[in-house]
Amino acid sequence: MKSRSQDQSLSDSRELDRSYDPLTGNISDDDHLSTVRYQPQRLDHLVHQTNFSKKELQVLYRGFKNECPSGVVDEETFKSIYSKFFPQGDSSMYAHFLFEAFDTHNNGSVSFEDFVVSLSIILRGSITDKLNWAFNLYDLNKDGCITREEMTNIMDSIYDMMGKYTNPCIRDNAPKEHVDNFFQKMDKNNDGVVTIEEFLDTCQKDESIMQSMHMFDSVI
Repeated sequence: MKSRSQDQSLSDSRELDRSYDPLTGNISDDDHLSTVRYQPQRLDHLVHQTNFSKKELQVLYRGFKNECPSGVVDEETFKSIYSKFFPQGDSSMYAHFLFEAFDTHNNGSVSFEDFVVSLSIILRGSITDKLNWAFNLYDLNKDGCITREEMTNIMDSIYDMMGKYTNPCIRDNAPKEHVDNFFQKMDKNNDGVVTIEEFLDTCQKDESIMQSMHMFDSVI
């Protein structure tokens, strides 16, 4: 019978020579190794970082590797994958904004860790966590406030993604009306920007705003 230290040594050696997948527990063949360039953190670490179980993480990882064999996804690949969910419209600009929100290290790529940490917040985070993530998505230049221009860009990208031939038909001025309503409710001091404090306070107190945010949950 092998000792625990022997088992750990075997696992460590597999990770060092990149023949061991720490999430699936599989030993990869040489052909596959030539493709994979990035290995994620160990499963136990990701369980602590997210609200997903080990089983759920393994399922998510297999799907991620199927789409991104290299272990990371760049923006163009991300856009291509995302466009499959919205064939009726142009999702490229919203996918660009979404990619930047997932790319937490600002290195032009999204790793599996980046992906599942954000997905965990979106699907299973607290209300505050979800609102903070949404604010970061809308704050395009990451300066700590949302401008009217930023919110207009977000709304335009969402309506472009939904397509022009929806039923009922979307009015041309719908994005502007949405932005006007957003600032009327959230810009408490009328200074032309929405801060994180204004955003959190308004959303948590206004049920209609919470519902309007959930309206776009399916685009993520």
